[in-house]
Amino acid sequence: MAKYERHFKGDFNNFLKILEDGILAKSVSASCEGGSDYENSGVLCAVRVYERFSAMGGNRVSLNITLLGKDEELFISAITSGGSQAMFFKINTLGEEAFLDGVIDIVDRYILA
Repeated sequence: MAKYERHFKGDFNNFLKILEDGILAKSVSASCEGGSDYENSGVLCAVRVYERFSAMGGNRVSLNITLLGKDEELFISAITSGGSQAMFFKINTLGEEAFLDGVIDIVDRYILA
């Protein structure tokens, strides 16, 4: 498991679109497996689950994203899993880390734009 969390400013819907497009564009095997959207009293929440094939591990890895927004305040939590082939402990988590690095790049580019 690899995890990334960040608080930043931006437009919720604009960033969510950039995030979704960016994740799918970074890997030909990436797919959105499901999602959920919720709004209450001006607080927006989007949950997405992505999967992609990891050539490094020879398996599929998942990426779970939760994006929260209130006005221009945004918070993202991204967690990857499934990149190990071991039965009792995790080895070779490079696929998970690479999947997460793509999210970090998207967030950093958005903040710097």
